[in-house]
Amino acid sequence: MSTARFDVAGIGNAIVDIIAEAGDEFLIANGIQKGGMTLIDEPRAEELYAKMGPAVEVSGGSCANTIAGIASLGGKGVYFGKVRDDQLGKVFQHDLKSMGVHFDTVPATDGPSTARCYILVTPDAQRSMNTFLGAAGGIGPDDIDEDLIKASAITYMEGYLWDPPRAKEAFVKASGIAHEAGRVVSLTLSDSFCVDRYRDEFRKLAKEEVDLLFANEAEIMSLYEVDEFDAALQSVRKDCKFAALTRSEAGSVIIADGEVHVVDAVKIPKIVDSNGAGDLYAAGFLFGLARGYGPVRCGQLGSLAASESISHYGPRPMISLKDLAEEKDLL
Repeated sequence: MSTARFDVAGIGNAIVDIIAEAGDEFLIANGIQKGGMTLIDEPRAEELYAKMGPAVEVSGGSCANTIAGIASLGGKGVYFGKVRDDQLGKVFQHDLKSMGVHFDTVPATDGPSTARCYILVTPDAQRSMNTFLGAAGGIGPDDIDEDLIKASAITYMEGYLWDPPRAKEAFVKASGIAHEAGRVVSLTLSDSFCVDRYRDEFRKLAKEEVDLLFANEAEIMSLYEVDEFDAALQSVRKDCKFAALTRSEAGSVIIADGEVHVVDAVKIPKIVDSNGAGDLYAAGFLFGLARGYGPVRCGQLGSLAASESISHYGPRPMISLKDLAEEKDLL
């Protein structure tokens, strides 16, 4: 993988996160599914925004967070995602480019506005996401630059892309280009509710198309429709040569060519916001894999990056992950 110009090319929903604290009673009163992601339309987005408390606006989107984490580790990333040519779209573009990420997807000039995700964080650090896809759902195969995919060691895609039809086409096109170039294709399942919608298709992808699968405990159990993690582990072990399964404070379990490795979570004094933990775990893991590290070290980098993410509000690193990893002798 050392011959690649870029470590990772990511394809995802370009979304601005709007984050606010809320109690369980607020979620109940407003019909919000705790701990998951719900797709909403623009009127519902405006309704929630009016009811939310003081909020912080930060560029987000699962895959974009991962690419930002890779940049923070000192890696080279490419991002494909659609924004509108509006104020939030300009903010999103600036945030990624300022980190050194290659991002030149042409913004939409008409249609829905830039996507927003309204994230309610409860005192237990759970995040409940309500996403208006807006312009993000407009990404299509024409937005995929073949040369950039070929130049990237790994192509990484988020399962959320399986919702908009043209985004799915972009996903499939990029995967084919990457494999033809002898590159690695990786997928994160994104959300257990997303898995519920596309279970059969995701199983087929995991078994036949994807080289590296990311999932958390709830997602992998949903994929295989089982109630225990160990049962899901044995199923994914049969289907995938390479998988990284996160389990919050229990760390992660990595499957590599049939072998199972357990990596501890990095403990922090207080979990402030779990939003983005999986995204940053993927960042550390993918960075390590692109640089030729073994599965355990990749998992350790993932755990370290995730620990930084959950120590503050917002999913993206607030300190240099490269400096943090060097302090822990992981780079």
